[in-house]
Amino acid sequence: MSIPILDTTDFRLGLFSSNCSGGLAVTTIPERWSASWEDNLRLGRLADEVGIDFMLPIARWIGYGGATNFHEGVLEPIPWAAGLLSNTQRLNVFTTIHTAFNHPVVTAKQLATIDQMAPGRIGLNVVAGWNEPEYRAMGVDLPQDHDSRYALAQEWIDVVSTLWAPGERTDLPGRFWNLQGVESVPKPAAGRLPILNAGSSTQGREYAARNADFVFTIVAGPEDGAQVVDTVKADAAAKGRTTGVLTPSHVVCRPTAKEAEEYLHYYADENADWDAVDNLMRLQGLHAQSFTPEMLEMFRSRFAAGHGTCPLIGSPDDVADEIERYAKAGFGGMTLAFVDYVGELEYFAQEVMPRLEAKGLRAPR
Repeated sequence: MSIPILDTTDFRLGLFSSNCSGGLAVTTIPERWSASWEDNLRLGRLADEVGIDFMLPIARWIGYGGATNFHEGVLEPIPWAAGLLSNTQRLNVFTTIHTAFNHPVVTAKQLATIDQMAPGRIGLNVVAGWNEPEYRAMGVDLPQDHDSRYALAQEWIDVVSTLWAPGERTDLPGRFWNLQGVESVPKPAAGRLPILNAGSSTQGREYAARNADFVFTIVAGPEDGAQVVDTVKADAAAKGRTTGVLTPSHVVCRPTAKEAEEYLHYYADENADWDAVDNLMRLQGLHAQSFTPEMLEMFRSRFAAGHGTCPLIGSPDDVADEIERYAKAGFGGMTLAFVDYVGELEYFAQEVMPRLEAKGLRAPR
Protein backbone atom coordinates (compact mmCIF):
# COMPACT_ATOMS: atom_id res chain seq x y z
CA MET A 1 0.00 0.00 0.00
CA SER A 2 1.30 3.46 -0.88
CA ILE A 3 1.28 6.41 1.51
CA PRO A 4 -0.69 9.29 -0.10
CA ILE A 5 1.31 12.21 1.27
CA LEU A 6 4.55 10.64 0.03
CA ASP A 7 3.25 10.00 -3.49
CA THR A 8 1.93 13.44 -4.46
CA THR A 9 3.90 15.79 -6.71
CA ASP A 10 1.89 18.80 -5.52
CA PHE A 11 3.42 21.55 -3.43
CA ARG A 12 1.95 20.28 -0.16
CA LEU A 13 -0.26 22.49 1.99
CA GLY A 14 -0.98 21.66 5.62
CA LEU A 15 -2.64 23.26 8.62
CA PHE A 16 -0.52 23.73 11.73
CA SER A 17 -1.41 24.14 15.42
CA SER A 18 -5.21 24.18 15.17
CA ASN A 19 -5.30 21.92 18.25
CA CYS A 20 -3.88 24.76 20.38
CA SER A 21 -5.77 27.72 21.83
CA GLY A 22 -4.81 30.75 19.75
CA GLY A 23 -3.30 28.62 17.01
CA LEU A 24 -0.05 30.45 16.27
CA ALA A 25 -1.37 33.98 16.91
CA VAL A 26 -0.24 35.32 20.30
CA THR A 27 -3.12 37.76 20.59
CA THR A 28 -5.75 38.88 23.08
CA ILE A 29 -8.55 39.52 20.58
CA PRO A 30 -11.78 37.88 21.78
CA GLU A 31 -12.31 36.07 18.46
CA ARG A 32 -8.95 34.26 18.66
CA TRP A 33 -9.02 30.54 17.81
CA SER A 34 -10.62 28.45 20.56
CA ALA A 35 -9.09 25.05 19.61
CA SER A 36 -12.27 23.32 20.77
CA TRP A 37 -12.96 19.88 19.37
CA GLU A 38 -16.04 21.22 17.62
CA ASP A 39 -13.96 23.85 15.80
CA ASN A 40 -11.25 21.33 14.93
CA LEU A 41 -13.84 18.95 13.54
CA ARG A 42 -15.33 21.71 11.38
CA LEU A 43 -11.83 22.58 10.19
CA GLY A 44 -10.86 18.98 9.43
CA ARG A 45 -13.96 18.41 7.34
CA LEU A 46 -13.39 21.69 5.48
CA ALA A 47 -9.71 20.84 4.88
CA ASP A 48 -10.75 17.44 3.52
CA GLU A 49 -13.29 19.07 1.20
CA VAL A 50 -11.06 21.83 -0.24
CA GLY A 51 -7.96 19.68 -0.80
CA ILE A 52 -5.60 20.53 2.05
CA ASP A 53 -3.05 17.72 2.24
CA PHE A 54 -2.50 17.32 5.97
CA MET A 55 -3.01 18.66 9.47
CA LEU A 56 -0.19 18.89 12.00
CA PRO A 57 -0.63 19.50 15.76
CA ILE A 58 1.58 20.89 18.48
CA ALA A 59 2.07 18.83 21.66
CA ARG A 60 1.92 21.13 24.71
CA TRP A 61 1.10 20.59 28.38
CA ILE A 62 1.43 24.04 29.96
CA GLY A 63 0.82 27.54 28.61
CA TYR A 64 3.19 30.44 28.09
CA GLY A 65 1.62 32.87 30.55
CA GLY A 66 0.62 36.39 29.68
CA ALA A 67 -2.94 37.65 29.64
CA THR A 68 -4.14 34.66 27.61
CA ASN A 69 -1.76 32.00 28.96
CA PHE A 70 -1.06 31.29 25.28
CA HIS A 71 -1.45 27.57 24.44
CA GLU A 72 -3.18 26.91 27.74
CA GLY A 73 -5.78 24.72 26.04
CA VAL A 74 -4.34 22.00 23.80
CA LEU A 75 -6.03 18.88 22.43
CA GLU A 76 -3.67 15.91 22.86
CA PRO A 77 -2.39 14.91 19.40
CA ILE A 78 -3.08 11.15 19.37
CA PRO A 79 -6.84 11.16 20.13
CA TRP A 80 -7.14 14.40 18.13
CA ALA A 81 -5.67 12.65 15.08
CA ALA A 82 -7.86 9.57 15.53
CA GLY A 83 -10.97 11.73 15.73
CA LEU A 84 -10.12 13.72 12.62
CA LEU A 85 -9.25 10.64 10.58
CA SER A 86 -12.53 8.96 11.50
CA ASN A 87 -14.41 12.01 10.17
CA THR A 88 -12.53 12.58 6.89
CA GLN A 89 -11.92 10.66 3.68
CA ARG A 90 -8.59 11.72 2.14
CA LEU A 91 -6.89 14.09 4.61
CA ASN A 92 -3.55 13.03 6.10
CA VAL A 93 -3.14 13.77 9.82
CA PHE A 94 0.13 13.79 11.72
CA THR A 95 0.42 13.26 15.43
CA THR A 96 3.21 15.01 17.35
CA ILE A 97 5.17 12.92 19.81
CA HIS A 98 7.80 14.08 22.31
CA THR A 99 10.31 11.25 22.64
CA ALA A 100 11.07 12.08 26.29
CA PHE A 101 7.42 11.79 27.38
CA ASN A 102 6.04 8.92 25.25
CA HIS A 103 7.24 5.33 25.55
CA PRO A 104 8.19 4.02 22.08
CA VAL A 105 6.46 0.66 22.51
CA VAL A 106 3.18 2.30 23.51
CA THR A 107 3.41 4.86 20.70
CA ALA A 108 4.19 2.20 18.07
CA LYS A 109 1.03 0.33 19.07
CA GLN A 110 -1.14 3.46 19.25
CA LEU A 111 -0.20 4.67 15.77
CA ALA A 112 -0.47 1.24 14.17
CA THR A 113 -3.95 1.00 15.69
CA ILE A 114 -4.97 4.37 14.21
CA ASP A 115 -3.56 3.21 10.87
CA GLN A 116 -6.11 0.37 11.00
CA MET A 117 -8.85 3.01 11.01
CA ALA A 118 -7.45 5.09 8.13
CA PRO A 119 -4.73 3.13 6.32
CA GLY A 120 -1.89 5.29 5.05
CA ARG A 121 -3.29 8.57 6.40
CA ILE A 122 -1.72 8.80 9.88
CA GLY A 123 1.77 10.26 10.17
CA LEU A 124 4.33 10.73 12.94
CA ASN A 125 5.99 14.04 13.82
CA VAL A 126 8.95 13.28 16.11
CA VAL A 127 10.08 16.03 18.53
CA ALA A 128 13.23 15.71 20.62
CA GLY A 129 12.01 18.41 23.03
CA TRP A 130 13.20 21.80 24.22
CA ASN A 131 10.68 23.39 26.61
CA GLU A 132 12.28 23.07 30.05
CA PRO A 133 9.18 24.05 32.11
CA GLU A 134 7.30 21.12 30.54
CA TYR A 135 10.10 18.75 31.49
CA ARG A 136 9.87 20.00 35.08
CA ALA A 137 6.08 19.60 34.99
CA MET A 138 6.56 16.00 33.83
CA GLY A 139 9.24 15.28 36.42
CA VAL A 140 11.78 14.61 33.66
CA ASP A 141 15.29 16.06 33.50
CA LEU A 142 15.97 18.01 30.31
CA PRO A 143 19.38 17.10 28.92
CA GLN A 144 21.16 20.42 28.54
CA ASP A 145 22.90 19.49 25.30
CA HIS A 146 21.19 18.85 21.98
CA ASP A 147 23.35 15.80 21.33
CA SER A 148 21.88 13.89 24.29
CA ARG A 149 18.32 14.81 23.35
CA TYR A 150 18.83 13.57 19.82
CA ALA A 151 20.62 10.43 21.00
CA LEU A 152 17.46 9.59 22.94
CA ALA A 153 15.30 10.50 19.93
CA GLN A 154 17.40 8.25 17.70
CA GLU A 155 17.02 5.26 20.00
CA TRP A 156 13.29 6.02 20.26
CA ILE A 157 12.70 5.98 16.50
CA ASP A 158 14.90 2.88 16.13
CA VAL A 159 12.65 1.03 18.58
CA VAL A 160 9.46 2.18 16.84
CA SER A 161 10.80 1.28 13.39
CA THR A 162 11.85 -2.18 14.60
CA LEU A 163 8.41 -2.81 16.07
CA TRP A 164 6.70 -1.78 12.83
CA ALA A 165 8.88 -4.07 10.71
CA PRO A 166 8.10 -7.78 10.23
CA GLY A 167 9.63 -9.89 12.94
CA GLU A 168 9.17 -12.01 16.02
CA ARG A 169 9.37 -11.17 19.71
CA THR A 170 12.82 -9.73 20.38
CA ASP A 171 15.14 -8.04 22.88
CA LEU A 172 16.08 -4.42 22.26
CA PRO A 173 18.76 -3.36 24.74
CA GLY A 174 19.80 0.28 24.64
CA ARG A 175 21.07 3.29 26.53
CA PHE A 176 17.62 4.70 27.33
CA TRP A 177 15.36 1.62 27.12
CA ASN A 178 16.22 -1.99 27.88
CA LEU A 179 13.40 -3.93 26.25
CA GLN A 180 13.16 -7.69 26.72
CA GLY A 181 10.81 -9.95 24.78
CA VAL A 182 9.02 -7.05 23.12
CA GLU A 183 6.59 -7.35 20.20
CA SER A 184 3.98 -5.15 18.57
CA VAL A 185 1.02 -6.19 16.41
CA PRO A 186 -0.73 -4.82 14.37
CA LYS A 187 1.78 -3.31 11.98
CA PRO A 188 1.10 -0.28 9.78
CA ALA A 189 -0.75 -1.29 6.62
CA ALA A 190 2.04 0.06 4.35
CA GLY A 191 4.76 -1.34 6.61
CA ARG A 192 5.59 2.11 7.93
CA LEU A 193 4.13 5.57 8.48
CA PRO A 194 5.30 8.88 6.99
CA ILE A 195 7.71 10.53 9.42
CA LEU A 196 8.23 14.25 9.91
CA ASN A 197 10.82 15.78 12.22
CA ALA A 198 10.29 19.29 13.52
CA GLY A 199 13.89 20.31 13.97
CA SER A 200 15.77 23.43 12.92
CA SER A 201 19.04 23.00 14.81
CA THR A 202 22.05 21.34 13.21
CA GLN A 203 21.30 18.16 15.16
CA GLY A 204 17.61 18.33 14.26
CA ARG A 205 18.27 18.61 10.55
CA GLU A 206 20.83 15.80 10.73
CA TYR A 207 18.28 13.62 12.55
CA ALA A 208 15.69 14.36 9.88
CA ALA A 209 18.11 13.54 7.07
CA ARG A 210 18.73 10.16 8.70
CA ASN A 211 15.16 9.24 9.70
CA ALA A 212 12.43 11.44 8.28
CA ASP A 213 10.50 11.80 5.04
CA PHE A 214 10.18 15.52 5.73
CA VAL A 215 12.08 18.00 7.86
CA PHE A 216 9.83 20.74 9.23
CA THR A 217 12.12 23.70 9.76
CA ILE A 218 11.99 27.40 10.59
CA VAL A 219 13.53 29.79 8.07
CA ALA A 220 13.57 33.57 7.74
CA GLY A 221 12.27 33.47 4.17
CA PRO A 222 12.74 31.79 0.78
CA GLU A 223 16.23 33.19 0.27
CA ASP A 224 17.90 31.67 3.33
CA GLY A 225 15.45 28.78 3.03
CA ALA A 226 16.95 27.74 -0.31
CA GLN A 227 20.29 27.17 1.42
CA VAL A 228 18.60 25.12 4.14
CA VAL A 229 16.83 22.98 1.53
CA ASP A 230 20.09 22.34 -0.32
CA THR A 231 21.84 21.32 2.92
CA VAL A 232 19.06 18.99 4.08
CA LYS A 233 18.74 17.30 0.71
CA ALA A 234 22.51 16.87 0.41
CA ASP A 235 22.71 15.37 3.90
CA ALA A 236 19.92 12.93 3.08
CA ALA A 237 21.44 12.01 -0.28
CA ALA A 238 24.76 11.24 1.44
CA LYS A 239 22.83 8.67 3.51
CA GLY A 240 21.12 7.23 0.44
CA ARG A 241 17.80 8.84 1.32
CA THR A 242 15.42 11.47 -0.02
CA THR A 243 14.03 14.01 2.43
CA GLY A 244 11.56 16.78 1.62
CA VAL A 245 11.58 20.12 3.40
CA LEU A 246 8.53 21.94 4.78
CA THR A 247 8.33 25.28 6.57
CA PRO A 248 5.54 26.86 8.65
CA SER A 249 3.75 30.11 7.87
CA HIS A 250 1.00 32.36 9.19
CA VAL A 251 -1.49 33.76 6.71
CA VAL A 252 -3.50 36.95 6.52
CA CYS A 253 -5.17 37.04 3.11
CA ARG A 254 -7.71 39.72 2.26
CA PRO A 255 -9.04 41.22 -1.00
CA THR A 256 -6.35 43.95 -0.82
CA ALA A 257 -2.90 44.16 0.72
CA LYS A 258 -4.05 47.20 2.75
CA GLU A 259 -6.86 45.21 4.37
CA ALA A 260 -4.47 42.37 5.19
CA GLU A 261 -1.90 44.72 6.77
CA GLU A 262 -4.64 46.45 8.79
CA TYR A 263 -5.85 43.13 10.20
CA LEU A 264 -2.30 42.03 10.97
CA HIS A 265 -1.76 45.30 12.86
CA TYR A 266 -5.04 44.80 14.75
CA TYR A 267 -4.35 41.35 16.14
CA ALA A 268 -0.53 41.20 16.26
CA ASP A 269 0.38 44.76 17.28
CA GLU A 270 -2.49 46.60 18.93
CA ASN A 271 -3.74 43.44 20.67
CA ALA A 272 -0.66 41.23 20.97
CA ASP A 273 -0.16 39.37 24.25
CA TRP A 274 3.35 40.77 24.65
CA ASP A 275 4.04 39.04 27.97
CA ALA A 276 3.31 35.68 26.38
CA VAL A 277 5.38 36.65 23.32
CA ASP A 278 8.36 37.49 25.50
CA ASN A 279 7.98 34.31 27.56
CA LEU A 280 7.85 32.26 24.37
CA MET A 281 10.90 34.00 22.91
CA ARG A 282 12.84 33.64 26.14
CA LEU A 283 12.20 29.90 26.24
CA GLN A 284 13.06 29.53 22.56
CA GLY A 285 16.29 31.42 23.09
CA LEU A 286 17.32 29.51 26.18
CA HIS A 287 16.37 25.95 25.32
CA ALA A 288 15.73 25.61 21.58
CA GLN A 289 17.93 26.09 18.56
CA SER A 290 15.10 26.48 16.07
CA PHE A 291 15.84 30.22 15.89
CA THR A 292 19.24 31.87 15.72
CA PRO A 293 19.90 34.73 18.19
CA GLU A 294 19.65 37.16 15.27
CA MET A 295 16.24 35.77 14.27
CA LEU A 296 14.99 36.05 17.84
CA GLU A 297 16.12 39.68 18.02
CA MET A 298 14.45 40.64 14.75
CA PHE A 299 11.26 38.66 14.93
CA ARG A 300 9.38 39.86 18.02
CA SER A 301 6.49 41.08 15.86
CA ARG A 302 6.61 37.85 13.85
CA PHE A 303 6.26 35.87 17.08
CA ALA A 304 3.13 37.84 17.97
CA ALA A 305 1.68 37.29 14.50
CA GLY A 306 2.52 33.62 14.13
CA HIS A 307 4.97 32.08 16.62
CA GLY A 308 7.95 33.22 14.53
CA THR A 309 6.83 31.52 11.32
CA CYS A 310 7.05 32.92 7.80
CA PRO A 311 4.47 35.62 6.96
CA LEU A 312 2.11 35.25 4.01
CA ILE A 313 0.37 38.62 4.13
CA GLY A 314 -1.57 40.39 1.41
CA SER A 315 -4.04 39.92 -1.40
CA PRO A 316 -4.67 36.49 -2.97
CA ASP A 317 -2.15 37.35 -5.69
CA ASP A 318 0.42 38.42 -3.09
CA VAL A 319 0.00 35.23 -1.07
CA ALA A 320 0.11 32.95 -4.12
CA ASP A 321 3.22 34.71 -5.41
CA GLU A 322 4.97 34.34 -2.06
CA ILE A 323 4.13 30.63 -1.85
CA GLU A 324 5.57 30.26 -5.36
CA ARG A 325 8.85 31.76 -4.11
CA TYR A 326 9.11 29.01 -1.49
CA ALA A 327 8.37 26.37 -4.11
CA LYS A 328 11.10 27.79 -6.35
CA ALA A 329 13.49 27.70 -3.37
CA GLY A 330 13.02 23.93 -3.28
CA PHE A 331 10.53 23.49 -0.46
CA GLY A 332 8.12 20.59 -0.83
CA GLY A 333 5.34 22.41 0.99
CA MET A 334 4.27 24.77 3.76
CA THR A 335 1.94 24.72 6.69
CA LEU A 336 -0.65 27.45 7.12
CA ALA A 337 -2.03 29.02 10.28
CA PHE A 338 -4.84 31.55 10.50
CA VAL A 339 -6.43 33.59 13.26
CA ASP A 340 -9.79 32.08 12.26
CA TYR A 341 -8.82 28.78 10.67
CA VAL A 342 -12.28 27.93 9.34
CA GLY A 343 -13.40 31.28 7.94
CA GLU A 344 -10.01 32.21 6.53
CA LEU A 345 -9.36 28.77 5.04
CA GLU A 346 -12.62 29.08 3.12
CA TYR A 347 -11.37 32.33 1.55
CA PHE A 348 -7.89 30.88 0.95
CA ALA A 349 -9.41 27.87 -0.82
CA GLN A 350 -11.63 30.06 -3.00
CA GLU A 351 -9.01 32.62 -3.98
CA VAL A 352 -5.45 31.35 -3.44
CA MET A 353 -5.63 27.67 -4.32
CA PRO A 354 -6.89 28.30 -7.89
CA ARG A 355 -3.98 30.68 -8.35
CA LEU A 356 -1.57 27.97 -7.16
CA GLU A 357 -3.15 25.57 -9.67
CA ALA A 358 -2.65 28.14 -12.43
CA LYS A 359 1.03 28.39 -11.44
CA GLY A 360 1.40 24.61 -11.74
CA LEU A 361 2.06 24.13 -8.03
CA ARG A 362 -1.14 22.16 -7.41
CA ALA A 363 -3.06 19.76 -9.63
CA PRO A 364 -6.56 21.01 -10.48
CA ARG A 365 -9.26 19.43 -8.32
